[in-house]
Amino acid sequence: MQYIADQKPEAGLVPPAASFERYKLQDWLNFITSELHKSFSPLFSPATPEECKVLAKESLAKRFDWLDKHLATTQYLHGGKFSVADVYAFVVIGWAKPMKFDLERWPNLKIWHERIAARPKVQEALKAEGSA
Repeated sequence: MQYIADQKPEAGLVPPAASFERYKLQDWLNFITSELHKSFSPLFSPATPEECKVLAKESLAKRFDWLDKHLATTQYLHGGKFSVADVYAFVVIGWAKPMKFDLERWPNLKIWHERIAARPKVQEALKAEGSA
């Protein structure tokens, strides 16, 4: 994602390379991949026992609690500016609905997800993949 964003730096989806802000963004990307993306994995497999799926949802709920608290103070994950972290997290958190994991418990996270979904380019991408 960083590579793609770096191809069009004027879009401002990533901070400049070697800047402290870039490392903070990488922190977000690492959180999304290790704490969110990976936690959804057991929910996708029909072979995962139900007890494990319950544990995976409990783990995700803790991460969502933390994200909800963070998003109470900012519009986007990486401060006040839309970034590739929002793009990645939008996709991953979007898996909640098909996995029967309701976002109602996390109002700030739900509002954030709706805000990202309303962006014109996101709408365009969702239509192109048949999700909208």
